[in-house]
Amino acid sequence: MPITAAAPAGGTVEQLGGESRPLILRNGEIERFERQHGVGIFAFLDQLLGRGEVKSSHCRDIVALGLVGAGLNDKSADKLVDDLPPYENHRIRAMAQDLVLAAFLPPDAGKKKADGLAGSSAQTGRKPTKRKPRSETQSAPV
Repeated sequence: MPITAAAPAGGTVEQLGGESRPLILRNGEIERFERQHGVGIFAFLDQLLGRGEVKSSHCRDIVALGLVGAGLNDKSADKLVDDLPPYENHRIRAMAQDLVLAAFLPPDAGKKKADGLAGSSAQTGRKPTKRKPRSETQSAPV
């Protein structure tokens, strides 16, 4: 039995309350966040990526919603995040960024990348190109 939890597809695993906990954002949690805060998820992602100011309440709420998306009830998720002290806000911000980014990655993104590295050119349909020889006048030594 593994000691650490595996991240769910489209989610992350974070240490919260002394345990490894899965977090996942589904459409319902994303829409709930947008309604509660009056900010779209993509605008929030832009803020997390440094293109705007991020509110700690947004980060805390998206992490709590990630816990709800992974199956924790609302009250427990809110309490777990609310019990974290202010010095954890920087870590919560990082969790929020990882969670939102993970929500928009396709479940097989890592597999496609690995397959692309191991694949042959026949799979891509591209033909190898032949380099043209350089003329002697272009690169004549001085």
